[in-house]
Amino acid sequence: MVVVTLQRNKCIGCNYCVELAPSQFQMSKKDGKTVLLHSVEKKGFFTIKSFDESIFDCSNEAKKACPVKIIEVKQI
Repeated sequence: MVVVTLQRNKCIGCNYCVELAPSQFQMSKKDGKTVLLHSVEKKGFFTIKSFDESIFDCSNEAKKACPVKIIEVKQI
């Protein structure tokens, strides 16, 4: 299982995550911040849990590219 977490309120809208993992991330037209698609929000953290192991690599690349380090990716 892959768990991806986004701390959206700290997003600066650089768009790196969308370029590297477009199936998980999308830019909001309302505020210019990223949206973690199909996520559940809890206390400012947006999380998805997926059994699709193929999303790990691109999500991890997005995590590495994020200049404000607001993306966490775990394989459990």
